[in-house]
Amino acid sequence: MSAPIRIGNASGFYGDRFEAVREMLTGGELDVLTGDYLAEVTMLILGRDRLKDPSRGYAKTFLRQMEQNLALAKAKGVTIVANAGGLNPAGLADALRDLAKRLDVDVSIAHVDGDDLLPRAAELGLGSPVTANAYLGAWGIAECLRAGADIVVTGRVTDASVVVGPAAAHFGWARDDYDKLAGAVVAGHVIECGAQATGGNYAFFTELPDLRHPGFPIAEISADGSSVITKHPGTGGAVTEGTVTAQLVYEITGARYAGPDVTARFDTITLTDPGDDRVEITGVRGEPPPPTLKVSVNGLGGFRNEVVFVLTGLDIEEKARLAHDQMSAALAANAPSQISWTLARTDHADSGTEETASALLRCVVKDPDPKVVGRPFSNAAVEMALASYPGFHLTAPPGEAKPYGSYRPEFVDGKEVPHLAHLADGSTVDIPPADDTRELAEVEQPDLPAPVDGPARRVPLGTIAAARSGDKGGSANVGVWVRTDEQWAWLANTLTVERFRELLPETADLPVTRHVLPNLRALNFVVDGLLGDGVAAQARFDPQAKAVGEWLRSRHVDIPEGLL
Repeated sequence: MSAPIRIGNASGFYGDRFEAVREMLTGGELDVLTGDYLAEVTMLILGRDRLKDPSRGYAKTFLRQMEQNLALAKAKGVTIVANAGGLNPAGLADALRDLAKRLDVDVSIAHVDGDDLLPRAAELGLGSPVTANAYLGAWGIAECLRAGADIVVTGRVTDASVVVGPAAAHFGWARDDYDKLAGAVVAGHVIECGAQATGGNYAFFTELPDLRHPGFPIAEISADGSSVITKHPGTGGAVTEGTVTAQLVYEITGARYAGPDVTARFDTITLTDPGDDRVEITGVRGEPPPPTLKVSVNGLGGFRNEVVFVLTGLDIEEKARLAHDQMSAALAANAPSQISWTLARTDHADSGTEETASALLRCVVKDPDPKVVGRPFSNAAVEMALASYPGFHLTAPPGEAKPYGSYRPEFVDGKEVPHLAHLADGSTVDIPPADDTRELAEVEQPDLPAPVDGPARRVPLGTIAAARSGDKGGSANVGVWVRTDEQWAWLANTLTVERFRELLPETADLPVTRHVLPNLRALNFVVDGLLGDGVAAQARFDPQAKAVGEWLRSRHVDIPEGLL
């Protein structure tokens, strides 16, 4: 039986730890090193780069990382697979070839594209966006690797595809090996966000060893699709059932996690934690993928600006009202199309420092015309300086308007999207779309365990529950889980959609869907519309919903004393 393939990750986003590539190459044995550089907002950033210069559009950081580590990867026999090609994988591949020639490193470089639908956006009913990229799967990567590539760079593939492709190529999986593919998808999902699998952003972080410099994760994937999540020995952080669960419930929506190659059933996952920073993932079932591919569509939404008024000491509400009324009067003659106000009561009574005696009043404006929300807006705030509430000051000087983006997911027939593997020898292989597909259906909600009763104590939910949250376009995803069966019986019966809305009043008027994952003792909540048009639109204080889970954990609830 084939030995497991050892696949590490060195990037969870464009801007992640630069030295992680070298750390992963020098820290221990690897077969493949992957990197995920393409968050939803990154596509818009790269799109704006490409508007300035058509030769750009890829993650330049990756090229600099390869300049420092290409010879090392070649010497160690480690294959590199990354989606750093962004909107221009061919351009990145050419730049890598030039780099390899200059460094005198003999490597074979391939790339995958076909995801960029911008030239056909109108034809496909996608409007006139800045970027429009379909999420491709793993088979183009696998084709490049089977042909002998040392480095494969891609455009917009699913985050897990950079892991699934090497595993499929290594083991010779077929396109209908759905359970095996689903297992690799789950492993890829765990390691795709880098140190989030080794203790980063972990709710129970105080229980973990040295988090000053957590190591990056590794998936040891076996021929049957099962895997072990681990990290290089001696690195910071930890790999535990908890850190893996945290990542499993991150931005997955429901129990069926659909991708272009397979729909992975997250309600079939079994975790085993034998210790020593090794967590086994087994039992994952897969189903045929849906007939459509998700398309990430980014556009320019207009222009925005903001001012933040500092309100100190007494009469906070009255000071906020005066600032609001003065600004509203000043903007009335040419009012922005959108104006939002938020008062953050960060002040404390009888405070020993000025900062902790202060609240923040934030005014955000948006408009299609940058002149409306530019200096006329910010100057209006500054002109109030000697004519407003006592103690008036702002957190920043007046500024110009800045463009903001909008994101929306679309779906197109998979047969409409080319998937091209450009091999290292210069030839191109057309990867056919999936011919066995299945419409995505909701998983039937499982029976809940019997409720837990008994004397209760009012404490923060986070006393027993962990959470991790994030964004999917304009929706927020909040995964919540506990560590014992008894706690799960209480959580599953207590944290209903209604209770969730009560605890998080900002979600009260929004569609909220609850998904139950008993095998992980977890609930996943999807809150549609909380983030407006996505992170680039900067619709709220926490535009990527990264801390919504921690807000939920801080809310007080009545928990049976026997569970504490």
